[in-house]
Amino acid sequence: MTSTPIRPDGIAPPVATYAHAVLSEASGQILHTAGVVPVLPDGTVPEDLAEQASTVWSNVLAILSEASMELANVASVTTYVVPGQDLGVVMAERDRALEGHLAASTLVVVPELAQPEWKVEVAVIAVG
Repeated sequence: MTSTPIRPDGIAPPVATYAHAVLSEASGQILHTAGVVPVLPDGTVPEDLAEQASTVWSNVLAILSEASMELANVASVTTYVVPGQDLGVVMAERDRALEGHLAASTLVVVPELAQPEWKVEVAVIAVG
């Protein structure tokens, strides 16, 4: 699979560490995750936003691994965050997890998530 960030000259660059779009060429598989939530393997949810974001990305990595994929296969990330959270913390954790890999990325502030203790949720599309 090859993924190429799309960077048109005629529009402003991204406002953070992501690609406006990613063109993927593959004859392989496409993985669509559901919203990946900040629930640890023991069923608990960390209170801290950074810990929740880290947990989400650990869960994303586990899903990718199970699908025989890695972070380099991620083409698109959609992040959902409830109001009042430090979006910089969420974006920093995304950047740390992606290790410099540029994926198309959208961050949406939503009124609430399915469980009141969840502060962040992420869905990814990966191409392999």
